[in-house]
Formats: sequence, C-alpha cells, structure tokens
Amino acid sequence: MNLKEYVRDIPDFPTEGILFRDITPMLKDPTAFGYAVDALAERYSQRPFDIVVAIEARGFLFGSPLAYRLGKPLIPARKQGKLPYESIRADYSLEYGTNVVEMHTDAVAPGASVLIVDDLLATGGTLAATARLVELAGGRVEEVALVIELEDLGGRKRLRGYDVFSLVQY
Repeated sequence: MNLKEYVRDIPDFPTEGILFRDITPMLKDPTAFGYAVDALAERYSQRPFDIVVAIEARGFLFGSPLAYRLGKPLIPARKQGKLPYESIRADYSLEYGTNVVEMHTDAVAPGASVLIVDDLLATGGTLAATARLVELAGGRVEEVALVIELEDLGGRKRLRGYDVFSLVQY
C-alpha cells in the first residue's frame, strides 16, 4: 500500500513557509491506518525491547495500538505541564519554535530498552529530546519508529547514534 496517498499536504501551516504533512486522511481510512500499525508491528514483533515511548500527540495514535499489539507497556512523552506526577524534562527546538517534552521519573526503569514512536521526523528536535529523557531515566533507545520522515529537513543528523526507521520518506 502506498501510504503517501493518505497524507495531505497543507502549505503554510502552522506558520508561513511550512509544508505540513497531514495524516488525518490516513487515520480516516481504517485500511491505511491498519496497514501502518501492522507494518510497524511486523517490524518490531521479533525485536527485543521492553517499552514503547510514544510522543504527544500524534505519536500516541501509532504508539498506542503498537504497544497493545506487541504486549508492551506504553509510556507517554508529553508537552510541559501535562503529566500529574514527578517528571523529568528536556527542551528542544523545532522548525517553527521551541518546546519542552516531559516524562514521569518512574516511567523507564534503569537498563530498560525503549522503542520511541512518533508520526513524523522533521528536524528531529522532539525525538532527540525524548531520547535524552529515556537516557536520563537510565534506559536505552533501541530504535526510533516513524510513519513519515521528511529527509530534506535533516532530522536524522540530530538522531546520530540511534537507529531510525520510517515507513514513508519525502
């Protein structure tokens, strides 16, 4: 299945000059959404890791069914101020601003191997910050799994030292 057929281009969103890759058409189509989740599940079903860390918000859409399918715990990496318990934090920049990502202090046990899941890799700031959180907690990033990768934005450079897998590349 060609998942690019289920990704809509939105120019100048959220700010002028940004071409937003909208996954809403993929989510709207159960076959396309199922295909994406199944493709990720197939890749990771035989790989040894302990935890799925999904990044707010669209990473939750793929990380949740993936964790369920693989029988793994799901840990949310969330925007600042959204978690109710003691948290660790990492600042990051993205192509149109800056932000903070947080994770509960007890989310990842020391020595745990982690699969980080998000919908899209652009400049890599959010993913690199999430990887730092995993490592601050004592975990190890097994791989970073994505639905879409925007290759021309160079996000892989920020993720040097981590294995990165994406279903669709632009």
